[in-house]
Amino acid sequence: MLSKDEIEQFRADLLQWFDSYQRDLPWRRTRDPYAIWLSEVMLQQTRVTAVIPYYERFLKRFPTVDALAQSSEQDLLSHWAGLGYYRRARNVQRAAQAIAEAGSFPADYSGLRALPGIGDYTAAAVASIAFDLPHAAVDGNVLRVLSRVWNDDTDIASAAGRKRFTALADTMLDGSRPGAYNQALMELGAVICSPKAPQCLVCPVAAHCGARKNGRTAELPVKAAAKQSVVQQRTLYWIERDGCLLVWQREADSSLMPGFWELPEEAQLGAVAGGQTLGKFKHGITIYDFRFEVVRAAEPAELGYCGWRSLDELRSAAISTIFRKAIKVVQNQEAGLRVTKVSAGG
Repeated sequence: MLSKDEIEQFRADLLQWFDSYQRDLPWRRTRDPYAIWLSEVMLQQTRVTAVIPYYERFLKRFPTVDALAQSSEQDLLSHWAGLGYYRRARNVQRAAQAIAEAGSFPADYSGLRALPGIGDYTAAAVASIAFDLPHAAVDGNVLRVLSRVWNDDTDIASAAGRKRFTALADTMLDGSRPGAYNQALMELGAVICSPKAPQCLVCPVAAHCGARKNGRTAELPVKAAAKQSVVQQRTLYWIERDGCLLVWQREADSSLMPGFWELPEEAQLGAVAGGQTLGKFKHGITIYDFRFEVVRAAEPAELGYCGWRSLDELRSAAISTIFRKAIKVVQNQEAGLRVTKVSAGG
């Protein structure tokens, strides 16, 4: 257990380290709650390095809440495409519309928490970072750090574990600099107190870590075993005609990426006369490990749910990450053929 004095020293050591060594990230250069909120939503289940270009491009296209609230769904989705978890994008727009209607961005935790798609963590993060309000933001990095600091083997994936560690986070929060403290704790988990091989020798709060003192850093945190992945083989058909590609669009009320364009499979076309394999790629979604094969096929007699769209049109449309990966493998295959022809001709 950490005493009151030890908690105060923990805060001081952590903030001193953060002030000196924090990463220079674009959302740390602003106090605009809109920009901070967007970063927090984009960072959910997505790596920082992957988010940065999307974040900067998204803010350039939608620099204000009003701009986002008034955008079309297709424009929104095309700028979100590649980040995945598209329900986030729709919730962001719904929240932006609510903010625009209210006339101002909510400046307290309860107002933020009431917005569509904003949970406890995001509300606490925005409240503390944008408005200096004393709310502890608890994400996966924070859970890991607290489990090790307190040498606590409560399952961080359980409801009881989240409740326990949230209470500890509230106890340890620095009320004078809540935003910086929350970011510092998350930063520590992201760059020092990693899931495997934590860098204890350079950790600014190693002296306060119960797991390190007891030789348990490799054991903590305790987390329920993830479900075993399910492998599925899938075939996508690449069917061209006069500069157009045969594609289909998900229904507007689809539970998965509504409104997005996709390459057809047998489910959309039925029996297809497949030919040359253009490439293969893998794609993971939750517990599913998909193995896709892209096959060139002849135009079918019946188009089913599909229609023709020009390749130029599709480049700016809302297309799934799977579709983008398929385009890439086809482009790579065609580039390889060109190189082979040039070499043979030379």
